[in-house]
Amino acid sequence: MSVIAVTGGTGFVGRHFLDLALGSGHTLRALTRRPQEPRDGVCWIEGDLGDTPALEKLCEGAGAVVHIAGAISAPDREGFAEANIAGTERMIAAAQAKGVRRFVHISSLAAREPDLSLYGWSKAGSEERVRESGLDWTIIRPPAVYGPGDRETLELFKMAAKGRIILPPPGRISLIHVADLCELIAAIVNAAGTIGALYEPDDRREGGLTHREFGEALGRAVGRKVRTYSMPAWLVRLAARSDRLYRGKNAKLTPDRARYFCHPDWAVDPDRAPPADLWAPRYRDDDGLAQTANWYREKGWL
Repeated sequence: MSVIAVTGGTGFVGRHFLDLALGSGHTLRALTRRPQEPRDGVCWIEGDLGDTPALEKLCEGAGAVVHIAGAISAPDREGFAEANIAGTERMIAAAQAKGVRRFVHISSLAAREPDLSLYGWSKAGSEERVRESGLDWTIIRPPAVYGPGDRETLELFKMAAKGRIILPPPGRISLIHVADLCELIAAIVNAAGTIGALYEPDDRREGGLTHREFGEALGRAVGRKVRTYSMPAWLVRLAARSDRLYRGKNAKLTPDRARYFCHPDWAVDPDRAPPADLWAPRYRDDDGLAQTANWYREKGWL
């Protein structure tokens, strides 16, 4: 099997991808900011997306790059640009310097709306750099990713367990289980027919879920009948300003994320679905959310 260079291997999606790739017989070179426990099949490379020598070392002997790392929040435009645009530029340059042609870029559905948020703008910018790279690239734009180990959606599960879920203004959302996303990434790495393609994968629920349907699905996952409450956009924006005042640069609900959350359509484009003969999801929303809730309970998180 091939050697794969991975960024973001210590994050939520990255950890799952490492497990899957190792189970498939791949050898991995993975970037890390902090020392990691030794692991068979993984060569840890200490550094970050600003460390060109580390990125070139990461690419040594690799047959493909899977670029997962990036920032979902930052204090300002420059922070997003550095992590998501400049970081991708450096990763591309390292791949080129070491002769690695295959480049799989994990973007975000947010890139579809670059004028909506700084995050979306930066992810669209990263995609542009990949398209212009001259490498054998494939871009994946996941929608909302959930699954065992995810702390972002954990808070929603906790609300569901209490019988009430506060949601953004009415809209639609597509979902993908982290295991399904990682299986797609692995399938794409060696699939020559995917070069130059941009995919928006999900669990194949046509049109996604309304926010209310999503809340009700979370309730079923934890075995509770829930009441859902949609916050008006002005209240979400007010909460974001309050969080920024209270926690400063550590705020989780930033004004940028508030604009993202308030957008009414985060359902994938079915015309950008991966080919059915390449990949098909194993988890639909009810099954995947129930499996995730059970994992949270087993770990004492829920």
